[in-house]
Amino acid sequence: MYRKVFANKVFDRKVVLISGGCAGIGRALAVRLAQAGARLVILDLQQAALDSLVQHLADHHNAEALGLCCDVADAEAVQCAIALAIERFGGIDVLVNNAGITHRSSFVDTELAVFQRVMAVNYFGALHCTQAALPSLIERSGQIIVLSSLSGFAPLLYRSAYNASKHALHGLFETLRYELKGSGVNVMLVCPGFTATDLRKNALVGDGSVAAQPPLAMGKVASPQDVADAIYLAALKRRRLLVLSNVDWRARLLARFFPRLFERVLLPRLSGMKPQGTSHG
Repeated sequence: MYRKVFANKVFDRKVVLISGGCAGIGRALAVRLAQAGARLVILDLQQAALDSLVQHLADHHNAEALGLCCDVADAEAVQCAIALAIERFGGIDVLVNNAGITHRSSFVDTELAVFQRVMAVNYFGALHCTQAALPSLIERSGQIIVLSSLSGFAPLLYRSAYNASKHALHGLFETLRYELKGSGVNVMLVCPGFTATDLRKNALVGDGSVAAQPPLAMGKVASPQDVADAIYLAALKRRRLLVLSNVDWRARLLARFFPRLFERVLLPRLSGMKPQGTSHG
């Protein structure tokens, strides 16, 4: 179905680079921007998935796209990938730092390597991409979009490494926004709530192995397409912060101003647990 949102020409022929773009929010956003006329550069780990997505964008959306196999945790690989993207398309107008991994394990049971890997992808991956793309973004008065999380303002149990990486993203990119003032580059942090992606299928556990996690008891879950639509509209307006949480304003209020009540009432539910003291009968 044709949507009015796609008639906007802001992203027509613009070059958009999306890390972790083969699945979930990244893929949905690639499709959304392709429909808006953008030229896409997709970074991901599996060449077969990249080839399939590039073909899909060409066949169904008449979009020009380049898929590059790249681990964003590898600074040198990122530099090479972005150099190839600039060589192919002439520059980068929008950088979407979307690549991420998660884990589910208590702090005491989580090995150091898990913290290092989560930070390497979620934090340093965004840093590497931004450093490599920034000269082109400044030259073209572009935009940086960073996928953060609900955990940016509300902690989640058994995700200490993940939560820490998202807080680090806010510290980095809020600072960068101030430093780029007057450059023409916009920085937008996006904080989705629970979204139906494959992130949990590849979740790490405490010893660093991968173990798919059972669904959380967390209520309504957003679709990647709905999240991508919202990011697209916010990018048109060059917003600074987009909070897309299916945890309503009362939860955010409790987390910030009444933390003890939040810990007792909402934190267990948001973390996929039943609150202590809940009666069954």
